[in-house]
Amino acid sequence: MLLTKKMGAAAPGARSPFLHSLHRGLSTALPTMDRRAFLRRSGLGVGVGIAASSLTLVKKARAADGAAVGIGQGKVEVKRTVCSHCSVGCAIDAVVENGVWVRQEPVFDSPINLGAHCAKGAAIREHGHGEFRLRYPMKLVNGKYERISWDTALNEISAKILELRKASGPESVYWVGSSKHSNEQAYLMRKFVSLWGSNNCDHQARICHSTTVAGVANTWGYGAMTNSYNDMQNSKCALYIGSNAAEAHPVSMLHMLHSKENGCKMIVVDPRFTRTAAKADEYVRIRSGSDIPFLFGLLYHIFKNGWEDKKYINDRVYGMEEVKADVMAKWTPDKVEEACGVPEAQMFKVAQMMAMNRPSTLVWCMGQTQHTIGNAMVRASCIVQLALGNVGVSGGGANIFRGHDNVQGATDIGPNPDSLPGYYGIVEGSWRHFAKAWGVDYDWIKGRFANVGMMSKPGITVSRWIDGVLEKNELIDQDPNLRGVVFWGHAPNSQTRGLEMKRAMDKLDLLVVVDPYPSATAAMAAMPGKPEDLNANRAVYLLPAATQFETSGSVTASNRSIQWREKVIEPLWESRTDHMIMYQLAEKLGFGKELVKNYKMQKVKGMDEPLPEDILREVNKSCWSIGYTGQSPERLKAHMRNMANFDVKTLKSKGGKDPVTGYDLTGDYFGLPWPCFGTPELKHPGSPNLYDTSKHVMDGGGNFRANFGVERNGVNLLAEDGSASKGADIQTGYPEFDHVLVKKLGWWEELTDVEKAAAEGKNWKTDNSGGIIRVVMKNHGCHVFGNAKARAVVWNFPDGIPQHREPIYSTRPDLVAKYPSHDDKKAFWRLPTLYKSLQQKNVTDKVAEKFPLILTSGRLTEYEGGGEETRSNPWLAELQQEAFIEINPKAAAARGIRNGERVWVNTPTGARLNVQAMLTERVGPDTCWMPFHFSGRWQGADMLAYYPNGAAPVVRGEAVNTGTTYGYDSVTMMQETKTTICNVERATA
Repeated sequence: MLLTKKMGAAAPGARSPFLHSLHRGLSTALPTMDRRAFLRRSGLGVGVGIAASSLTLVKKARAADGAAVGIGQGKVEVKRTVCSHCSVGCAIDAVVENGVWVRQEPVFDSPINLGAHCAKGAAIREHGHGEFRLRYPMKLVNGKYERISWDTALNEISAKILELRKASGPESVYWVGSSKHSNEQAYLMRKFVSLWGSNNCDHQARICHSTTVAGVANTWGYGAMTNSYNDMQNSKCALYIGSNAAEAHPVSMLHMLHSKENGCKMIVVDPRFTRTAAKADEYVRIRSGSDIPFLFGLLYHIFKNGWEDKKYINDRVYGMEEVKADVMAKWTPDKVEEACGVPEAQMFKVAQMMAMNRPSTLVWCMGQTQHTIGNAMVRASCIVQLALGNVGVSGGGANIFRGHDNVQGATDIGPNPDSLPGYYGIVEGSWRHFAKAWGVDYDWIKGRFANVGMMSKPGITVSRWIDGVLEKNELIDQDPNLRGVVFWGHAPNSQTRGLEMKRAMDKLDLLVVVDPYPSATAAMAAMPGKPEDLNANRAVYLLPAATQFETSGSVTASNRSIQWREKVIEPLWESRTDHMIMYQLAEKLGFGKELVKNYKMQKVKGMDEPLPEDILREVNKSCWSIGYTGQSPERLKAHMRNMANFDVKTLKSKGGKDPVTGYDLTGDYFGLPWPCFGTPELKHPGSPNLYDTSKHVMDGGGNFRANFGVERNGVNLLAEDGSASKGADIQTGYPEFDHVLVKKLGWWEELTDVEKAAAEGKNWKTDNSGGIIRVVMKNHGCHVFGNAKARAVVWNFPDGIPQHREPIYSTRPDLVAKYPSHDDKKAFWRLPTLYKSLQQKNVTDKVAEKFPLILTSGRLTEYEGGGEETRSNPWLAELQQEAFIEINPKAAAARGIRNGERVWVNTPTGARLNVQAMLTERVGPDTCWMPFHFSGRWQGADMLAYYPNGAAPVVRGEAVNTGTTYGYDSVTMMQETKTTICNVERATA
């Protein structure tokens, strides 16, 4: 923690000068009351405190007759919600008095957070009642934001969008969704863009975990965390690679620390000695971007010593012999040390720890995903776990910590450019399935697209929307360049190539920001750019969205458990919920009726809003593929009311009935972690650990999916005898179920007549009755997605066996020669993508000599994501007031830099970032590290003047991504943020 403006000790009970300056308008005191009197009058049995920032709001609370209501005299309610920061899913009880959120408690009964909060969670109330929110619609006029009405904003925005559609077609507008949206809002966003007639949409997963989804799903079936934070208490060894959980997911560490108390060994692999590494039994420093040499270096020792699980591999894994041959030939200890810097003795020690302490789990986060070969790194991690037989067992698995509170749910059912909700893809059959679910004619949807070809063409990714604007038109695989962009809950400073992003923003015809906080987009758009880049006709609008505490809906934690948030408070100021805004905008654009056809409408602030419960019910009736169908609103709400009923290690209910509805909780796993198959009436309990054959499928058991056919080059891809789930009628491997297979097995007559009519000609994913799922799983104990082997070798990725390839911007030209990048690609996700040509140009130009330090980035405990919300929170802002760069003392001494001095961070993009230097041996002499949560300063200049009045974050600093370089994953277009290069020089003035 780098605090350069720490205040002196204040008198007991006094507010620091820093906070006092933020709340100058809150000087009128409320009637005083001692603690005991407050508790007696409020009816609460635990300590209560009202934060200073809520005082003005408390004063405004009125009784029904308009008379002022004193503290403790009005209506007190407790609303159960979920923290909106990281993906752990910590439950919070919010105390609301007279409509004002006055205090909060972590939910002690929650099996996920066990009554704990991190700093961000403890300050979450400020996110709802924050004084620095965007309060009303605004428009950029002559370089300044001016207040306008909602009617004006919606009319002008919709008119501009329709104008762009008429001139350039639906592909000219790009829609950036959010992993801050609830499941219902994320799903509605994908539906909204589909009915608009485009696949040009995306959200944060493309810049945090798209490589995880692709790599994991293509190995064993589903692109998600296999086990859970809780299940790590059953691990005997845990290897963290590219995950600083202690800061990025602090409450997850509770489960790891409990596991360590039971003897679990902990290994942390990272270029930087993190707070997580401080808890490790073994810390391994690797060169950034060298994950595959490290992981395959482990496999070398595992294979050499015969530590692999041979029976598991024979029965449940395809292609491991090919991987073994590749590893033993290429990744001998000398090659491993050359590439990643880890000596043979330490590699052997780590491999032995994993092998001798099974079940062992492997944890990764964005340190592994954000690379040009992120998909290969992810698959290498999966292969290690398959070799050790650690997948599908309690205490094992791939525990993949997602970033935002709903990045998992938004990925599952939200605005992905290559898929409809539930990973159904965008082929005709998928469109017909959702047309039926939405009650909209398929041909009408088809007619909304520019042409039928665009309907099945993946859109541009959010990581590359910049190039959708700036690239030569003839090189883009769509008719128009992008002319309009809607940022709906997305932080631009979380993306690379900030200088080019500014140019792209200036060239647009339309830029719309929908957010509770205006985000760095607002300031970047208002800040003067180069005259040659500015579109004189550009229109910029800011729309105030409500927070997730001002609505209700579900959210999916990293472990796939789904929780229901209650509405805590009504939308403040002129903010509106995201789903209300979607409906209102769809009305203006001509498809409002189609968007909400299946939903009841409720009144909020006197306006119609789709009912979140009904949106979830539509999800339940359509997303069979990943089992988002069993989690009805009623079941989820019963879980939230009865958290104490669930075991903290297994997540399984201890039994009992919900006192409100009488719903029997017996057998359920907390949050009904997907896949929760069939209709809610089937009462599938959810799947706590994926691919676990030790349990019956109706107790959450499973096996690997038959997603990739039944044979490859004459080799059987189905699992061997005895590898099926417990109690399955078919004990050998089998393909996924459709109406033909059900009939061949003689099970067709077990369907009802209604189910037969719906299932005829369908498979389990498109049978909207759920009949095939019911018969196959409940009656016969088989898994509807089949029973196959996991793939150690794939044939639909650039590298069938993961290969190390040096970053495009590498400090090691010698290794670039040995491990070059991919060949350049044309029309990849609609855009040309550079790999080898740019990498070789960097070598030729000797860029590494000018920028000899590796630059990587990561998270802080105090802030989250792009940081606009958390840096606008005064309680968090006081903890971390400066953007900074960590630099090794040796590297600093060579540059004449002292601790705490201002420095310039220069990158190959031409960017110059002015931050504070922190000298620390946490990073090696070849590496620098910056947090990625900052924005609001631009190459040394404060951007305060360009934010809307009153809506600027308290703490502003340089965004590391202003200077990060070009580079994208070869499968998913994940940006490469974790390995770029820089130089650092002392700022002389």
